[in-house]
Parts: sequence; C-alpha cells; structure tokens
Amino acid sequence: MKPTALDLPPRASKPRSRGLTMMVDGGLPTRSFEDIVESGADYLDFVKFGWGTAIVTSDLRRKIEILGDAGVDYYFGGTLFEKFVLQERFDDYRELCESYGCAYVEVSNGTIDLAAMEKVGYITKLADDFRVVSEVGFKDSERSEHFAPTRWIEDIHDDLDAGAFLVTLESRESGRSGICRPNGELRFGLIEEILASGIPAERLLFEAPSTELQCYFVRRVGTDVNLGNIPSTAVIGLETIRLGLRADTLECFEARVS
Repeated sequence: MKPTALDLPPRASKPRSRGLTMMVDGGLPTRSFEDIVESGADYLDFVKFGWGTAIVTSDLRRKIEILGDAGVDYYFGGTLFEKFVLQERFDDYRELCESYGCAYVEVSNGTIDLAAMEKVGYITKLADDFRVVSEVGFKDSERSEHFAPTRWIEDIHDDLDAGAFLVTLESRESGRSGICRPNGELRFGLIEEILASGIPAERLLFEAPSTELQCYFVRRVGTDVNLGNIPSTAVIGLETIRLGLRADTLECFEARVS
C-alpha cells in the first residue's frame, strides 16, 4: 500500500496468515494474466486455476512462473481433484500437482458423490506433502440449501482436524450455491452459526465473487477476512473495500483508526 496521510485499517504484509485474497483464473490470456498479477501482487495471496482449466491451459507453466516472480501462491480447482477421484486416479492427481511444483492443493466434494469422511481421508493423504485447502458446500444450489448449519460446522472441524490449513466455504463463481441461496441471497443464519461455533475466522476462506458479498464479509468479519473466488477485475477494488476506500465501507473503520 502506498504511503498516505489517511488513517486506514492496518493490513499485514505478505506473506499473510489472514486477510487473504484468492483470485480465480478461469482462462485469462497470458498477457492479461501477467498484467493483472503484477498490478495486484501486493494484495493477492493466491490464484486458483478454476475448475479444470489447468488441463487445457497451454501455457500454464508460464503463468506459474509469473506467479512465482510476483510472490503469489497458486493451486488447482477442487473440481479437477474430483475428476481424478471420479476416475480412480488419485495418485495421478498427486503426480500432476508435484509436476507443476504446487505447494497447495484443494480437496472438495462439491459435485461428485464423495462422503465427507472419504474427503477427510484424502486430506490426510495429501497433508504431509502439501498445504491443503479444503472446501465445504455443494455446487448444486438445491442440495446446498438443504445442507444444515450443523453439518457445515461438523465438516469444517473434520477437515481442519485432518490437516487442512484453510477451509473454503463454497458459493461458486455465480454466488448462487453453498453459502448463498439460488437467488444469490447470502444464508445469513448459516454464516452466523459458523462464526459463533468457535472456529477461528482466519481458518475460513469465504467465497465472495460479487462486490455485495465482499462488502458484507468485510463489514461483518473485518478488514482481515479471507475472501476467495475474486474475479480478476476486482482485486484492486476488493482492497479498497478492505481499507474503507469505497462507499460501502467508507465509515466502517473510522472508530478503529482514529
């Protein structure tokens, strides 16, 4: 952040353990990707190569090199993990991640029929060699809406106990599943139950693809909330939300910084 005479909320320098921003890359052209990463590197902690794009991105190694130069970590989308598991090729998935120098992997069961405890088993298998980002919640909006808060909390605890360092709360890029209803409305009661459960907020990554969701979580949890599935065009904008430099959060932190 540039020096300024303004009183702004403190933000930890990278590498951060909280206030993380994860951008999703759904197939950006490499030159655009490079510009975005270089411009937002100070505010960007992770890039997730969304769903299965890692398989069809011809210059994936160049993108990874760009991230390395910018000091930004990366991992492949959980849907890709699920595809390998669906075809009983888990060892091949591990080898793929190793071949691309991944320090992080995502483990999810948002689409396939994979029991929560089976997912926990995969987290345990990977946790010795990678930092595991797990994901809780389903991509099918109807299935998600009937997933009770107690089950969310139980699954989050199980994933953390199995060795996940961070648990993502699903909302998809559309913001219409998981922690959100099919109409895009946030499940406010669910969020409150999770936050009241004793799970440290710094161990949770809330998917927040829209400005509305980003503003809500910054207002509710604070500047240092972990947010994911941020569109490539919104990395700088999100930082202004975190710092009270956008109308939606302009007055949120005045008492804290005065």
